[in-house]
Amino acid sequence: MPVRFEVEARVARITLDRPEALNAIDPEMQEQLVAAWRRFRDDDGLHVAVLEGAGPRAFCAGVDVKRMGELYDVGAASSRRELWNRAPGLGGITRNLDPGKPVIAAIHGFCVGGGLELALACDLRYASEDATFAFPEVKWAIIPGQGGTQRLPRVVAPNLALEMILSTEPISAARAAEIGLVNRTVPRAELLPTALAMAHRLAELPTRAVRVAREAVLRGLDLPLSDALRLEQDLADPLRDSTENRAARARFGVKGPPPS
Repeated sequence: MPVRFEVEARVARITLDRPEALNAIDPEMQEQLVAAWRRFRDDDGLHVAVLEGAGPRAFCAGVDVKRMGELYDVGAASSRRELWNRAPGLGGITRNLDPGKPVIAAIHGFCVGGGLELALACDLRYASEDATFAFPEVKWAIIPGQGGTQRLPRVVAPNLALEMILSTEPISAARAAEIGLVNRTVPRAELLPTALAMAHRLAELPTRAVRVAREAVLRGLDLPLSDALRLEQDLADPLRDSTENRAARARFGVKGPPPS
């Protein structure tokens, strides 16, 4: 099975398990990743997911070009566009499939091409000190077409995103942390414990508030500030009437709703 799905309390561990191919995404892995994300999305008992890569060398080396070529080479460009615009994107969550819950990437070794696009689709990214990040697509006379050109400049400064995409030069984990591509770097042995510790911390917090806060941030990124502030208020107000909020106020002896 190229994808492993394990459950630890309220946390799903989703593992890319093709270490012999640097966890490159082939048709079977693609299909199983879509199923895994849908399972995570639809299971109310799962609150957070951690995405990791098996083996010592890579989180994900992108697309298995030999195995996935049929998706790119068959039919006209217009039909391929329609396929990708309707279907879940590469790795399941790069397009058209939002699990609606926090996803944490635990990245080691190679994280390149489609692998980096998959990592960018996660909400938090932790990297081991041996991680390497790159978009090599321009060398192949293509572009990062599964969210890379759009998500990277939303995560790092646009000029830095362009430098990575146009030059195709890899960057180190330290540089990735410096520009904000990853939340933090840790020694390799601490990578999974760090990601799982954050996952379990988030899983213990009020579920609805975590999901709504995530929604507010992600939806607001594409809006003018005035519209984003209106969205924030629309999402925040119902939480003040929630059972979880009333219980939290009671614990701290607060009688009325919070002021903001």
